[in-house]
Amino acid sequence: MSTNIDNNAAMWQTDAGVQSFISKQEAREAKRRAQWMLMAELLPFGEDESFTVLDIGAGTGPAARAVLELFPRANAILADFSTQMMDEGAKSMARFADRYRYVTFDMNSGVWPDSIPSDLGAVVTSQCVHHISDLRKQQLFLEIYDHLQPGGWYVNFDPINTEDALVEAAWQRANERQDPDAAEKERNRTPEEQARYENHVRYMIPLAPQIDLLTQAGFEAVDVYWKELDHVIVGGRRPLR
Repeated sequence: MSTNIDNNAAMWQTDAGVQSFISKQEAREAKRRAQWMLMAELLPFGEDESFTVLDIGAGTGPAARAVLELFPRANAILADFSTQMMDEGAKSMARFADRYRYVTFDMNSGVWPDSIPSDLGAVVTSQCVHHISDLRKQQLFLEIYDHLQPGGWYVNFDPINTEDALVEAAWQRANERQDPDAAEKERNRTPEEQARYENHVRYMIPLAPQIDLLTQAGFEAVDVYWKELDHVIVGGRRPLR
């Protein structure tokens, strides 16, 4: 079954959608922990430095937790718009109870709450930017830039797509060899799973345009700091002046 309806936002505000995500949380965090730690390691702070990191689309907070683990004096603001995800995140973030807070923020809206300061040391996003349109990506990167202090960093971990059929086929081959059940799962998606998949890939873009958007927003030191097939870590710094 195919759908032209964008229900990305709605899915994250339903108990069923969130529980489906949470049911795979342990396996997902085991698989992606190294990438979240690399995001933290890219930040230019010493262990004795205090700063605030904003995790947009934080969900249960794996990216924020990596930063708080590496930097004992850091504090985190976790921004999300799903009450269900924030409730689940409170469980995962319990050991950092005095070093984080959740704020309600819909990254699709462009309206930033006053509870998010405009002098952040760092901003991270993890596997969420691909859920918004290209225009909104452009706007979000500008808004992130404006909320960073000079010298502050933005790091994004996200899937990408490609317009090259040969590259896409190579990605698929490797993914299926790494997960032999993947092809079978794809062929046997339920209508609901197919609809979720179509929403998942709806706004994905290739790597080059995303790099261009970061550069156009004003970031320097923009680079691909990690890449494996169709997943990347990209980022850059707000200039010192």
